[in-house]
Amino acid sequence: MKENPIASVPGIPVLLAVLAAAAVTAWVFLTGVGAGGASPSALRVVGSAVLLGLTIFTVAGLYTLQPNQAAVLSLFGKYVGTVKDNGLRWNNPFFSKRKVSLRVRNFESGRLKVNELDGSPIEIAAVIVWKVVDSAEAVFNVDDYESFVHIQSEAALRAMATSYPYDAHEEGQVSLRSHADEISVHLKVQLDERLGTAGVDVLEARISHLAYAPEIAHAMLQRQQANAVIAARTRIVAGAVGMVEMALAELQKSGVVQLDEERKANMVSNLLVVLCSERGTQPIVNTGSLY
Repeated sequence: MKENPIASVPGIPVLLAVLAAAAVTAWVFLTGVGAGGASPSALRVVGSAVLLGLTIFTVAGLYTLQPNQAAVLSLFGKYVGTVKDNGLRWNNPFFSKRKVSLRVRNFESGRLKVNELDGSPIEIAAVIVWKVVDSAEAVFNVDDYESFVHIQSEAALRAMATSYPYDAHEEGQVSLRSHADEISVHLKVQLDERLGTAGVDVLEARISHLAYAPEIAHAMLQRQQANAVIAARTRIVAGAVGMVEMALAELQKSGVVQLDEERKANMVSNLLVVLCSERGTQPIVNTGSLY
């Protein structure tokens, strides 16, 4: 089922014609019944009734369309076409008309509780921006396209959330928290696959809420803090080792002092303590001999 644009008749001329026909109908009826109690003319009365019926029938074909709105027309259950002309329009009164909004719409899904790739329960929600691009598919391919969009969006969000971890545990790994753009693209692709049959185009899909489930939030916070401490300590130790190597190399290069292996080990130990300590160390001045 694909959208088939069809033409419509401007409604203003039709409305003027209807008003003129109503005036003629009234005149025929009044002249038919006569004046001053005269017996009415059966032919004129019947003619006025026929004109009245035709007028009412013509009025049934009038309808209005707002900007970014379409009317899906069908005749006795068969799809005829779609009208997108704005304003007052007229088509065959036998056509049934269903109006469909083509405006951009958005909604925020409910907070879903799902298990991410590593199995940890999380809460996730997303904002979906969408619009109808094929009115025929939206009306005839699904029963209720708005409800279909909401339900399929939640299903796509669940499927996407189970494909990625909450946090990246490896270098370059895509995660829900750190790669918002990549996640949005994946979610949009899944939504397009699910909603394409309903004539809906997804313009944007972004995560609006992401958090660990309450029952594990405290434990996961502790794990994040531990990972941060380990990463910081690793960087401090790497920097301290580099500074010690540089100090020993400079001493050996300049020939200021010659240290044996035991003294080097002692110096390395003292420098590492100073550089890796969380608090400032108190210096001790050696006033005696180095050996």
